Amino acid sequence: MDWVLFSSGLILAYLLGSIPTAVWLGKRFYGIDIRNEGSGNAGATNTIRVLGIKAGIPVILVDVLKGTLAVYLMGLLMPQSLTGNQGIYFQMLAGFLAVIGHVFPVFASFRGGKGVGTLLGIGIALYPTAIWVPVAVFIVILLSSGYVSLGSLIAGLSFPLTDIFLFHDPNTGRQILSVVAALFLIYTHRQNIIRLSKGEENRFHFWKKK
Repeated sequence: MDWVLFSSGLILAYLLGSIPTAVWLGKRFYGIDIRNEGSGNAGATNTIRVLGIKAGIPVILVDVLKGTLAVYLMGLLMPQSLTGNQGIYFQMLAGFLAVIGHVFPVFASFRGGKGVGTLLGIGIALYPTAIWVPVAVFIVILLSSGYVSLGSLIAGLSFPLTDIFLFHDPNTGRQILSVVAALFLIYTHRQNIIRLSKGEENRFHFWKKK
């Protein structure tokens, strides 16, 4: 029965990640599909650009919560026979599935966001101290450059450096996950990287609402 619960936890993690917060909010309260507006991305940044900060705040909060809940729920559902390190690995797997769900949501035709918010939620659950360094890096880059994508990329790259070399994480699995998270952000932001290199990326303004 424990392993049935464990398998259910993995499925639930993906389904949690698949909740298309921006899509549902846009359709329910504004009558639009956010994926057909702005950058076409179903995430908080595009939601704020198109609908304003009032709409963007609940999107980012729920997207972060999806990652955190996926990790915590797996901690409750996984077999008690697992050791501490094994448990962490299964929680990381649940978090990864939540991110996959966010990027490829079953509830929104597999067209989702880029996973930044959900990765942050996983980081809060698994790296409660180290995660705040890349968060600070993101804020500094965003405020100084105006590019959300650049902030996300540099923060993502700083994450494994912070976890491995600054905080000396003793868990190899968490170290590997921090590297995978950085590479995943590069993958999901590949079009942004091209636009940044060409000087075509849009700057972000919190106070601007279309």
